Amino acid sequence: MEAVAAIIVTHNSEAVIHECVDRLLLQTGVTLSIIIVDSGSLCSKYLDKYTDNVRVTLYRTSNIGFSAANNIGFTLCPLETKFVAFINPDLFVQPQTLEHAILRLQQMPQVACLTAKLLQYDIERNLPTGRIDSTGIFRKFYGRWYDRGLGQQDAGQYDHSTFLPAACGGFLVCRREALLEAALPEGGIFDPDFFLYKEDIELSLRLRKHGWGIFYDPRLVVYHCRGWSKKRADIAYSLREMSARNEIVLYQKHPSVYVVWAVFKWLLVRVFKI
Repeated sequence: MEAVAAIIVTHNSEAVIHECVDRLLLQTGVTLSIIIVDSGSLCSKYLDKYTDNVRVTLYRTSNIGFSAANNIGFTLCPLETKFVAFINPDLFVQPQTLEHAILRLQQMPQVACLTAKLLQYDIERNLPTGRIDSTGIFRKFYGRWYDRGLGQQDAGQYDHSTFLPAACGGFLVCRREALLEAALPEGGIFDPDFFLYKEDIELSLRLRKHGWGIFYDPRLVVYHCRGWSKKRADIAYSLREMSARNEIVLYQKHPSVYVVWAVFKWLLVRVFKI
């Protein structure tokens, strides 16, 4: 069985992470280690139940951001690890998810990262909603990045495998070899200049520049509770501003005429608070 490490970065995720980890512990067909990086939770006692689990490594740090925390998790992967899964604490897999993802990656040696069909999950009702969270990240003709299908009822409209411009970082199963090849000069996998938001797009672009593919396989279905509100007004201004600013940073690192859109979007957020 292939050695796989699942990295989970948590920050005050006590409502969802136990379900996330418990489902991972049921994975079949792989030798799995789970690495939890607690990035500054106000009270991290909710993670104490994993301190004696030999399959779980728990690392606590201050709130250093999603990218930097994932990079710490990557350094903690066992040496024999060939595949690394980046998994959000509010994402729930099925028992054979990782096994099937690894088999697919083994069939496609040019692919660095594989993602699944992400469906929305109502954590309050503890039920799937039947709506799509992400089937890959795409870009509009004018430059806006978006999760394909977000909010749509899943009727099989995205049930075809395809290469992607970018993939949602909520669920990414990656070839360790590719991550190391495309790593930043200082050794990080995700760029720590992105505290939160757009770091998955930046990684996808960097991997593609190194000749690797990003692939979507809809036969893999996972569930995502994603806390992003449907109503933009409900999202804290600081988070909206960070997301918009990070899009400018993205195009500073990967130069494109689309930076015009990014600056325009950031100005709308800064001036009109939209």
